Formats: sequence, C-alpha cells, structure tokens
Amino acid sequence: MALMTLIDSDRQWCKSALGIEPGELPRDLAFCDRTIRSRDALVIDDTLADPRFARHPMVVGPPGIRAYLGAPLCTPEGYNVGALCVIDTRPASFSEEQVAILHGFAGLAVEQMELRLIASRDSLTGALSRRAFEEHLGSALARHLGEGEPSRLALVDIDHFKTVNDSHGHAAGDAVLAAVSARLQAGLRRGDALGRMGGEEFGVLLRDCGHEEALAIAERLRLAVADIALPALPGVQVTASFGLAPCAAETGSVAGWLAAADASLYRAKRNGRNRCEF
Repeated sequence: MALMTLIDSDRQWCKSALGIEPGELPRDLAFCDRTIRSRDALVIDDTLADPRFARHPMVVGPPGIRAYLGAPLCTPEGYNVGALCVIDTRPASFSEEQVAILHGFAGLAVEQMELRLIASRDSLTGALSRRAFEEHLGSALARHLGEGEPSRLALVDIDHFKTVNDSHGHAAGDAVLAAVSARLQAGLRRGDALGRMGGEEFGVLLRDCGHEEALAIAERLRLAVADIALPALPGVQVTASFGLAPCAAETGSVAGWLAAADASLYRAKRNGRNRCEF
C-alpha cells in the first residue's frame, strides 16, 4: 500500500492512496504524525517488535500494518505538512537505498504541490486565480445540491478603477488591487475563498452562509475597503460595489451562479456604487 497524506492540527487525510481506501484519521492515530516530527524517514520493519506501535488499532486490527516506511513532505519554508509512505501487512527490511528513493519521491511530490499552488494564485494580489476560484464554486454547488449546504457568492468591483490608472499610472492601480485584496482576505471566515476574476473584479465565496449573515459580511467588507488609505495616493478614495447571489438549484451551474451575482453587481453600480445588492 502507498499513501500521500497531509496533516493539520487534529487530523490526517489522504491526498492520494494506492491499495488502501483513502480516508481521514484522528491525528493521534496516524503513523504519519510520527513521520512529520523529524526530517528523517520513519522506518518500522516490524510493528509488532516496536513498542510504540505493537498495540496500535491499525496493527492489531484492519488493515493489519506490519511494516511502514514514511518520508516527510517538507515545504521550501521548512515545514513538514504530511508524509509519503509505503505500508505492508508483512514485516519488511527497508534498505538505505529504498529510504533514499522514498525521500526523493517525497521531494517531487512537494515540488508538484508548490507548482499547483503557484498556478492557482494571482501573482499580484495573492487571491485565487479565476480557474481555481471557479473550482471552489463548483465544490460549493455540489455540496448544496447533495447536502443542502447554503453558500453565497459576492462579486466585487472596484469603483472608478480606470480613473486611478489613467490619473496615477498602472503602478498605483496595482497598489489599489493589492490593498483591496488584502482587506477582503482579512475579513473572510475560515472556509471562505477569495478569487480574482480579472481586471478590478474579485469573487468572494461565503460557505455555509445564510442571507442575513452574507449581507452583514458583505457590508463589513465594503466598509473595510472604503477605509483603505494609501500613503502614495493621498486623496484617492477607494470604494467597491458588491453583488451577491445564493447558491440554488435553479442556478444550475457555476456559470449561472456567476451570472446571477453579476446581475446584482450591475444593480449596485447602477444604483450609485459603493453599495451591496442581493
């Protein structure tokens, strides 16, 4: 069996698995929790001969782990975030060469994760790219249709952005975009998502969020944007218009959901800008 796992504060979950059903585990039951505590591989030739694991539920019960070799997934910043491991139901004798090979594969896995992260982020603002954000919308729509989880989408457009670019230059425009993105991100809850849809437009996904709460969050974000002060641009007032739409079965698709939010955004701009419309 082989697994690539990621570990957060209280759980382990499988990013990929071969030969075993992927799933989540409490962190204190995960072999990989031991792996991430060191830069070295965790080598267990026979779990029954290791007092740390001899009575472990996954040793004495399914899947009957007898051998484990795990290499930590170490980010460029030096954090171990998970493990790449191989498991067997029979004792093994792992060689130094096999350990080195697994370390090499773990490094490749982290490189691919980093490349995916770079591709999913807008380089200027740090927000999700449009494609990555729409993937989040697709997942939220699936959860709504399957489990009834309510979500809201807000499209955010910076008011009179062209005037900033024309009057102060594109560097000033970039500074405004970065500042607005930072304010929006700072005001989101855990599980929400921010994406740059293009130009001066952002998308905000509010997960598990009802009508009144979504309006309150959008209004708080609107006020946070209006409070931006850029020392390099004295006298420039930054505001944004917000158009919100619920995730609903009649939306039908991500494109339909975006169109509904865009209609609300158009109303906000038509009705004077610097306002929220649902």
